[in-house]
Amino acid sequence: MAEPELVDVVVVGLGVGGEEVAGRLAEAGLSVVGIERDLVGGECPYWGCIPSKMMIRAANALAEARRVDGLAGTAQVQPDWAPVAKRIREEATDSWDDRVAVERFTGKGGRFVRGSGRLDGPGRVRVGDQVFQARYGVVLGTGTRPSVPPIDGLADTPYWTNHQAIEVEQLPESMLVLGGGAIGLELAQVFARFGVRVTVVEALDRVLAVEEPEASEVAAAALRADGVDIHTGVRAERVEHDGSRFTLHGVGAAEFTADRLLVVTGRRAYLDELGLDTVGVNSTKRYLPVDDRLHVTDGIWAVGDLTGEGAFTHIAMYQAGIVVADVLAHARQANAGPDASGTASVVGGAMGASNSLAASGSSGSAGSVPRADYRALPRVTFTDPEVGAVGLTERQARERGINVQVGFTKLGSSTRGWIHQVGDEGFIKLIADADEGVLVGATSVGPAGGEVLSALVVAVHAAVPLSQLRHMIYAYPTFHRAIEDALRNLS
Repeated sequence: MAEPELVDVVVVGLGVGGEEVAGRLAEAGLSVVGIERDLVGGECPYWGCIPSKMMIRAANALAEARRVDGLAGTAQVQPDWAPVAKRIREEATDSWDDRVAVERFTGKGGRFVRGSGRLDGPGRVRVGDQVFQARYGVVLGTGTRPSVPPIDGLADTPYWTNHQAIEVEQLPESMLVLGGGAIGLELAQVFARFGVRVTVVEALDRVLAVEEPEASEVAAAALRADGVDIHTGVRAERVEHDGSRFTLHGVGAAEFTADRLLVVTGRRAYLDELGLDTVGVNSTKRYLPVDDRLHVTDGIWAVGDLTGEGAFTHIAMYQAGIVVADVLAHARQANAGPDASGTASVVGGAMGASNSLAASGSSGSAGSVPRADYRALPRVTFTDPEVGAVGLTERQARERGINVQVGFTKLGSSTRGWIHQVGDEGFIKLIADADEGVLVGATSVGPAGGEVLSALVVAVHAAVPLSQLRHMIYAYPTFHRAIEDALRNLS
């Protein structure tokens, strides 16, 4: 058995959150080992946020060109996927090569190891033949992978996940999308706008089922206007592939065929691969439970999708800041007493960084580490129109026993919506706690739904009194001015 190598911190998984934690701790002067088996940076820069938004930007440009006929004359558009695929390959992903990301981390003083890291007892991580013993702790950031449903025949077919959909250089003529969540709808709309015949099959009774029902209606109508065929309430029972085409059989008589099948039915963490049993942590759950400082157990933190708080880059980055502050605070406390190893590597820079980060905590007294608070968690589905949401939906608020007030206004009834005319579908929906006089949730759907959301995030996060929101000055004519109308309609 290899003799453990003593380091300060080991970060297992260098996705968005893990890379941020590892890099900042290394910059602070700790000896940090970062372990990644796939690509440093994770899903977001290679198969998620960045390349998908490049696709969406291109598809939206096509849609805007097609709207010229209703606004400013006539226009003809000829879609071409080649420049989109080229931009994703060359600008976003370096042909799915993470050399730049690895050098970014090692340039900060970190040590990179390629492989699958696994806990091997308290503070100990094994990767291949190497074993590392962490003085101050281990951070887990291994993320999630596509969760493929156990549909008869599916595993034996060449179905796509988001990876193949992002990497595609030659578009198919037709495509089935199994799953009507955010990823499924974004990709379905993109491919449809580039001329692919797209069918979405969703088991629940509406698409975007985690959002407000009104958002589901607007999104479904927008995709249907782009030619997408949407079927809800259909549970897939069997999949066949004859060598060239897929056939998806739903419960009952439903049957759908296409050249490609994209499966986007959610993601899950594979906890059984992490050796959690060696530190007394249950590995049978869907996600890894953490406290409000992202502790899994003593000396172990988790960050990002692994924690189940939302598969969003902004959540991973938010959590990373808390973990960095907490690890540095832990290192400072450990070095205040006798150093059992006699070889602690923390330098003055790390101690200074620890004090600075801890003092900037968003809650608690001065000098405390910030605590995670997800009350105002923002999320955006980048369809056209965009669906932005924060906090609780109306249903969630009522289930919690909140005395709910709802304010609603259609975007098209605002001056900016009326000016925008073609493509102005959307609304503002506010969920207020009538007893507390504050917003607990909101949804912003429209051409700039994600941008308008920012004002609503501040309102929910800071618990701004409704009286103050009603007496704000909203710039005219803007999309966000519709918030004022929704406030007026609270009932």
